[in-house]
Amino acid sequence: MTRNLTIRSAVFLVFSFIALLVSLAPSAAAQGCAMCYQNASASGPQGAQALRHGILILLFPTLALFTGIFGLIYHRRNVSR
Repeated sequence: MTRNLTIRSAVFLVFSFIALLVSLAPSAAAQGCAMCYQNASASGPQGAQALRHGILILLFPTLALFTGIFGLIYHRRNVSR
């Protein structure tokens, strides 16, 4: 019972940390280069929408790999005991 509580607490802390990082992400928008910013702002609303879709499309495979690798590590860790 205590182990489940510890795991839940750790998961909660990790997700809280991720939520904090995501909430601070708009302040990191100034990290882009000036040329990229100018091209993106000149593309208009349709170009901005395409950029948003491209970012999401590139995000999903990365998250799937990340989740899969950590799921495999977690599964292997529990099987070996």
